Amino acid sequence: MNKTKGIIMAGGTGSRLFPITKAINKHLLPVYDKPMIYYPLSTLMLCGLREIALITNAEDKHHFQELLGDGTDIGIQITYVNQPKASGIAEAYRLCADFLGASNSVLILGDNIFIGHGFGELLSENLVDSGALIFGCPVQDPENYGVIELDSKQNIISIEEKPIQPRSKLAIPGLYFFDNQAVDFATNLKYSSRNELEIIDLLNLYRNNNKLRVRIVPRGTGWLDAGNVESLFAASDFVKTLQTRQGLSLNVPEEIAFNKGWINFGQLERLANGMSNTGYGKYLKSLSN
Repeated sequence: MNKTKGIIMAGGTGSRLFPITKAINKHLLPVYDKPMIYYPLSTLMLCGLREIALITNAEDKHHFQELLGDGTDIGIQITYVNQPKASGIAEAYRLCADFLGASNSVLILGDNIFIGHGFGELLSENLVDSGALIFGCPVQDPENYGVIELDSKQNIISIEEKPIQPRSKLAIPGLYFFDNQAVDFATNLKYSSRNELEIIDLLNLYRNNNKLRVRIVPRGTGWLDAGNVESLFAASDFVKTLQTRQGLSLNVPEEIAFNKGWINFGQLERLANGMSNTGYGKYLKSLSN
Protein backbone atom coordinates (compact mmCIF):
# COMPACT_ATOMS: atom_id res chain seq x y z
CA MET A 1 0.00 0.00 0.00
CA ASN A 2 1.23 3.51 -0.81
CA LYS A 3 1.98 5.85 2.07
CA THR A 4 -1.12 7.68 3.30
CA LYS A 5 -1.11 11.30 4.43
CA GLY A 6 -3.80 13.39 6.12
CA ILE A 7 -5.45 16.67 5.20
CA ILE A 8 -7.52 18.91 7.49
CA MET A 9 -9.58 21.72 5.97
CA ALA A 10 -9.57 24.52 8.53
CA GLY A 11 -10.01 27.64 6.43
CA GLY A 12 -13.16 29.41 5.32
CA THR A 13 -15.01 32.27 6.94
CA GLY A 14 -17.13 30.34 9.45
CA SER A 15 -20.09 32.47 8.40
CA ARG A 16 -22.63 30.09 9.96
CA LEU A 17 -21.18 31.10 13.34
CA PHE A 18 -21.16 34.88 12.83
CA PRO A 19 -20.63 37.12 14.79
CA ILE A 20 -18.54 34.71 16.93
CA THR A 21 -16.17 33.91 14.07
CA LYS A 22 -15.73 37.42 12.71
CA ALA A 23 -12.54 37.70 14.78
CA ILE A 24 -11.47 34.07 15.24
CA ASN A 25 -11.19 30.97 13.08
CA LYS A 26 -14.03 28.62 14.05
CA HIS A 27 -11.66 25.65 14.30
CA LEU A 28 -10.02 27.33 17.30
CA LEU A 29 -13.31 27.62 19.20
CA PRO A 30 -13.70 25.33 22.22
CA VAL A 31 -15.65 22.10 22.05
CA TYR A 32 -15.93 21.60 25.79
CA ASP A 33 -12.34 21.39 27.08
CA LYS A 34 -10.27 21.50 23.90
CA PRO A 35 -10.10 23.42 20.61
CA MET A 36 -12.27 22.14 17.79
CA ILE A 37 -9.18 21.41 15.66
CA TYR A 38 -8.09 18.72 18.15
CA TYR A 39 -10.99 16.50 17.08
CA PRO A 40 -10.22 16.14 13.34
CA LEU A 41 -6.51 16.00 14.17
CA SER A 42 -7.20 13.12 16.57
CA THR A 43 -9.24 11.32 13.92
CA LEU A 44 -6.33 11.39 11.47
CA MET A 45 -3.92 10.28 14.20
CA LEU A 46 -6.22 7.37 15.03
CA CYS A 47 -5.84 6.37 11.38
CA GLY A 48 -2.12 6.10 12.12
CA LEU A 49 -1.25 9.14 10.00
CA ARG A 50 1.80 11.17 11.00
CA GLU A 51 2.17 13.53 8.03
CA ILE A 52 -0.70 15.99 8.00
CA ALA A 53 -1.44 19.12 5.97
CA LEU A 54 -3.54 21.78 7.66
CA ILE A 55 -5.25 24.05 5.12
CA THR A 56 -6.12 27.48 6.48
CA ASN A 57 -6.18 31.20 5.74
CA ALA A 58 -2.92 33.15 5.77
CA GLU A 59 -4.21 35.41 8.58
CA ASP A 60 -5.01 32.40 10.82
CA LYS A 61 -1.88 30.36 10.19
CA HIS A 62 0.10 31.80 13.11
CA HIS A 63 -2.72 31.00 15.55
CA PHE A 64 -2.60 27.33 14.56
CA GLN A 65 1.18 27.38 14.72
CA GLU A 66 1.06 28.77 18.27
CA LEU A 67 -1.32 25.98 19.24
CA LEU A 68 0.12 23.01 17.36
CA GLY A 69 3.59 24.04 16.24
CA ASP A 70 5.00 21.69 13.62
CA GLY A 71 3.54 18.66 15.40
CA THR A 72 6.88 17.48 16.82
CA ASP A 73 5.59 17.60 20.42
CA ILE A 74 3.07 14.88 19.59
CA GLY A 75 5.23 12.87 17.24
CA ILE A 76 3.76 14.02 13.94
CA GLN A 77 4.63 16.46 11.15
CA ILE A 78 2.23 19.29 10.31
CA THR A 79 2.55 21.19 7.04
CA TYR A 80 0.60 24.44 6.76
CA VAL A 81 -1.05 25.09 3.38
CA ASN A 82 -2.45 28.49 2.48
CA GLN A 83 -5.98 28.77 1.10
CA PRO A 84 -6.39 32.26 -0.41
CA LYS A 85 -10.14 31.82 -0.87
CA ALA A 86 -12.58 29.08 0.07
CA SER A 87 -13.48 27.44 -3.23
CA GLY A 88 -14.89 24.05 -2.33
CA ILE A 89 -13.74 20.93 -0.50
CA ALA A 90 -12.19 19.33 -3.58
CA GLU A 91 -9.87 22.33 -3.87
CA ALA A 92 -7.84 20.66 -1.11
CA TYR A 93 -6.34 18.36 -3.72
CA ARG A 94 -5.12 21.21 -5.87
CA LEU A 95 -3.68 23.00 -2.86
CA CYS A 96 -1.99 19.86 -1.48
CA ALA A 97 -0.61 18.42 -4.71
CA ASP A 98 3.02 19.01 -3.71
CA PHE A 99 2.43 17.82 -0.15
CA LEU A 100 0.82 14.55 -1.29
CA GLY A 101 3.10 13.64 -4.15
CA ALA A 102 2.24 10.02 -4.95
CA SER A 103 0.64 9.33 -1.55
CA ASN A 104 -2.90 8.24 -0.79
CA SER A 105 -4.86 10.48 1.55
CA VAL A 106 -7.53 10.92 4.19
CA LEU A 107 -9.32 14.26 4.04
CA ILE A 108 -11.36 15.53 6.98
CA LEU A 109 -13.32 18.75 7.45
CA GLY A 110 -12.14 20.71 10.46
CA ASP A 111 -15.59 21.03 12.03
CA ASN A 112 -16.45 17.31 11.88
CA ILE A 113 -16.26 15.38 15.15
CA PHE A 114 -16.28 11.58 15.37
CA ILE A 115 -16.62 9.68 18.63
CA GLY A 116 -17.15 5.97 19.11
CA HIS A 117 -15.69 2.82 20.63
CA GLY A 118 -13.31 1.13 18.22
CA PHE A 119 -13.53 4.00 15.73
CA GLY A 120 -9.76 4.18 15.40
CA GLU A 121 -9.57 0.52 14.38
CA LEU A 122 -12.41 1.06 11.91
CA LEU A 123 -10.52 3.93 10.32
CA SER A 124 -7.26 2.02 10.08
CA GLU A 125 -9.03 -0.93 8.48
CA ASN A 126 -10.45 1.28 5.74
CA LEU A 127 -7.31 3.03 4.51
CA VAL A 128 -7.52 2.57 0.76
CA ASP A 129 -4.83 1.30 -1.58
CA SER A 130 -6.86 2.09 -4.68
CA GLY A 131 -10.08 3.94 -5.35
CA ALA A 132 -11.99 5.98 -2.79
CA LEU A 133 -14.10 5.30 0.28
CA ILE A 134 -16.77 7.35 2.01
CA PHE A 135 -18.96 6.67 5.01
CA GLY A 136 -22.72 6.82 5.17
CA CYS A 137 -24.41 8.04 8.35
CA PRO A 138 -28.20 7.97 8.96
CA VAL A 139 -29.51 11.45 9.84
CA GLN A 140 -32.90 13.09 10.34
CA ASP A 141 -32.10 16.09 8.11
CA PRO A 142 -30.34 14.68 5.01
CA GLU A 143 -31.26 17.75 2.96
CA ASN A 144 -28.43 19.60 4.74
CA TYR A 145 -25.72 17.21 3.55
CA GLY A 146 -24.41 15.22 0.64
CA VAL A 147 -26.73 12.21 0.35
CA ILE A 148 -25.99 8.66 -0.83
CA GLU A 149 -28.62 6.40 -2.36
CA LEU A 150 -27.83 2.66 -2.17
CA ASP A 151 -29.39 -0.44 -3.68
CA SER A 152 -30.13 -3.64 -1.74
CA LYS A 153 -26.52 -4.80 -2.20
CA GLN A 154 -25.06 -1.56 -0.80
CA ASN A 155 -24.01 -0.37 -4.25
CA ILE A 156 -24.15 3.38 -4.82
CA ILE A 157 -27.00 4.48 -7.08
CA SER A 158 -26.57 8.23 -6.70
CA ILE A 159 -24.82 10.97 -4.75
CA GLU A 160 -26.42 14.40 -4.42
CA GLU A 161 -25.36 17.58 -2.66
CA LYS A 162 -28.02 18.99 -0.30
CA PRO A 163 -30.99 17.70 -2.35
CA ILE A 164 -34.39 19.35 -1.91
CA GLN A 165 -35.99 15.90 -1.92
CA PRO A 166 -33.42 13.43 -0.52
CA ARG A 167 -33.59 9.89 -1.88
CA SER A 168 -32.35 8.45 1.41
CA LYS A 169 -31.40 9.46 4.95
CA LEU A 170 -27.74 8.49 4.48
CA ALA A 171 -25.57 11.58 4.78
CA ILE A 172 -21.88 11.71 3.85
CA PRO A 173 -19.76 12.83 6.83
CA GLY A 174 -16.80 15.10 6.12
CA LEU A 175 -14.28 12.26 6.08
CA TYR A 176 -12.96 10.93 2.76
CA PHE A 177 -10.39 8.28 1.83
CA PHE A 178 -8.72 8.66 -1.59
CA ASP A 179 -5.96 6.97 -3.53
CA ASN A 180 -3.24 8.94 -5.30
CA GLN A 181 -5.44 9.73 -8.30
CA ALA A 182 -7.34 12.38 -6.33
CA VAL A 183 -4.99 15.20 -7.35
CA ASP A 184 -5.31 14.35 -11.06
CA PHE A 185 -9.08 14.06 -10.81
CA ALA A 186 -9.35 17.36 -8.90
CA THR A 187 -7.16 19.12 -11.46
CA ASN A 188 -9.70 18.24 -14.15
CA LEU A 189 -12.77 19.33 -12.19
CA LYS A 190 -14.77 22.34 -13.36
CA TYR A 191 -16.15 24.96 -11.00
CA SER A 192 -19.81 24.56 -10.11
CA SER A 193 -22.56 27.18 -10.26
CA ARG A 194 -21.46 28.10 -6.71
CA ASN A 195 -17.97 28.76 -8.13
CA GLU A 196 -16.59 25.87 -6.10
CA LEU A 197 -14.78 22.61 -6.78
CA GLU A 198 -17.40 20.24 -5.39
CA ILE A 199 -16.43 17.13 -3.43
CA ILE A 200 -19.53 15.43 -4.89
CA ASP A 201 -18.09 15.91 -8.38
CA LEU A 202 -14.81 14.34 -7.28
CA LEU A 203 -16.65 11.40 -5.72
CA ASN A 204 -18.71 10.94 -8.88
CA LEU A 205 -15.52 10.73 -10.97
CA TYR A 206 -14.47 7.79 -8.80
CA ARG A 207 -17.96 6.30 -8.95
CA ASN A 208 -18.09 6.55 -12.75
CA ASN A 209 -14.85 4.57 -12.82
CA ASN A 210 -16.25 1.94 -10.41
CA LYS A 211 -13.71 3.01 -7.80
CA LEU A 212 -15.93 4.38 -5.03
CA ARG A 213 -17.00 2.33 -2.03
CA VAL A 214 -19.23 3.22 0.90
CA ARG A 215 -19.29 1.90 4.44
CA ILE A 216 -22.15 2.58 6.83
CA VAL A 217 -21.01 4.17 10.09
CA PRO A 218 -21.45 1.56 12.87
CA ARG A 219 -24.27 2.09 15.30
CA GLY A 220 -22.94 3.81 18.42
CA THR A 221 -20.51 6.02 16.53
CA GLY A 222 -21.20 9.70 17.07
CA TRP A 223 -20.79 12.14 14.19
CA LEU A 224 -21.28 15.85 14.79
CA ASP A 225 -20.86 18.79 12.42
CA ALA A 226 -19.96 21.67 14.73
CA GLY A 227 -20.33 24.32 12.05
CA ASN A 228 -23.26 26.27 13.52
CA VAL A 229 -24.16 27.54 16.99
CA GLU A 230 -26.62 24.76 17.85
CA SER A 231 -24.34 21.92 16.77
CA LEU A 232 -21.27 23.53 18.36
CA PHE A 233 -22.90 23.61 21.78
CA ALA A 234 -24.52 20.21 21.28
CA ALA A 235 -21.04 18.81 20.58
CA SER A 236 -19.70 20.42 23.76
CA ASP A 237 -22.53 18.97 25.84
CA PHE A 238 -22.02 15.54 24.26
CA VAL A 239 -18.29 15.52 25.00
CA LYS A 240 -18.83 16.84 28.54
CA THR A 241 -21.42 14.17 29.32
CA LEU A 242 -19.25 11.30 28.07
CA GLN A 243 -16.07 12.53 29.73
CA THR A 244 -17.77 13.23 33.06
CA ARG A 245 -19.48 9.85 33.11
CA GLN A 246 -16.45 7.81 32.05
CA GLY A 247 -13.63 9.80 33.61
CA LEU A 248 -11.79 9.57 30.29
CA SER A 249 -11.04 12.36 27.87
CA LEU A 250 -11.97 12.05 24.20
CA ASN A 251 -9.89 12.96 21.14
CA VAL A 252 -6.74 13.93 23.03
CA PRO A 253 -3.84 14.12 20.53
CA GLU A 254 -1.19 13.71 23.25
CA GLU A 255 -2.84 10.53 24.54
CA ILE A 256 -3.14 9.06 21.03
CA ALA A 257 0.52 9.83 20.32
CA PHE A 258 1.54 8.20 23.60
CA ASN A 259 -0.59 5.09 23.05
CA LYS A 260 0.88 4.68 19.57
CA GLY A 261 4.43 5.01 20.86
CA TRP A 262 5.12 8.25 18.99
CA ILE A 263 6.09 10.00 22.24
CA ASN A 264 7.42 8.55 25.50
CA PHE A 265 6.59 9.00 29.19
CA GLY A 266 8.99 11.91 29.59
CA GLN A 267 7.57 13.79 26.61
CA LEU A 268 4.01 13.24 27.81
CA GLU A 269 4.92 14.43 31.28
CA ARG A 270 6.49 17.63 29.90
CA LEU A 271 3.31 18.34 27.95
CA ALA A 272 1.22 17.71 31.08
CA ASN A 273 3.40 20.00 33.21
CA GLY A 274 2.83 22.84 30.75
CA MET A 275 -0.90 22.71 31.57
CA SER A 276 -0.74 21.50 35.18
CA ASN A 277 -3.38 23.94 36.47
CA THR A 278 -6.09 22.66 34.10
CA GLY A 279 -8.25 19.57 34.00
CA TYR A 280 -6.76 18.74 30.61
CA GLY A 281 -3.22 18.90 31.99
CA LYS A 282 -4.17 16.83 35.03
CA TYR A 283 -5.62 14.18 32.72
CA LEU A 284 -2.33 14.01 30.79
CA LYS A 285 -0.48 13.83 34.10
CA SER A 286 -2.60 10.86 35.14
CA LEU A 287 -1.59 9.09 31.94
CA SER A 288 2.10 9.73 32.50
CA ASN A 289 1.77 8.39 36.05
